[in-house]
Amino acid sequence: MRNKCRLIGGGMRGNMIFRWIGGGLVAGGCLGLGGWYGEQLRLRLQGLQLLCRILEMMMSEVRYSKATLPECCLKLGKRLEEPFAGAFLRVYGEMGKNEGRGFGEIFRGEMEDILERFPLRKEEKDLFWQFGEGLGYEEPRMQLDAMEQCRDGLKLLADRLEPETVEKGRMALRLGGMGGLLLVILLL
Repeated sequence: MRNKCRLIGGGMRGNMIFRWIGGGLVAGGCLGLGGWYGEQLRLRLQGLQLLCRILEMMMSEVRYSKATLPECCLKLGKRLEEPFAGAFLRVYGEMGKNEGRGFGEIFRGEMEDILERFPLRKEEKDLFWQFGEGLGYEEPRMQLDAMEQCRDGLKLLADRLEPETVEKGRMALRLGGMGGLLLVILLL
């Protein structure tokens, strides 16, 4: 029996080493979970701000360049980085085919996969989709109003979220660390 203990971990001393290693892994996992939650908050805020910038860019193209929606998509496709650039260029291509699908349907189809990369809530995505659905108007002023309304709603959400994102991120990291230490104390 004694020889088995020596092979497995060297008796009592080896058992304590495994406990400390396990405790370190538990504490590190809890700390990592807190860091992950803080990162999700930061990515959500970043996603909302990015959607606001996209809407502002589209609004400026309609307002100052008098561009149509497909032209806006072409111009934004050339100015934005991936994955948005490709999506806007595909929207432009689909609108050019004129298969009877509306802008909102095509836009949503292309952007849905991209927005999955950001931890946005359903109501935040729905607010962005309202912009696409409200652009069936031929009148540029009505298109601008629809875009402004969606941009203002997203900006309000982002402005509300911004001050608490940093503090909640820090708090999540601290709680993760303290929770990990508490579990280590309880388990050891």
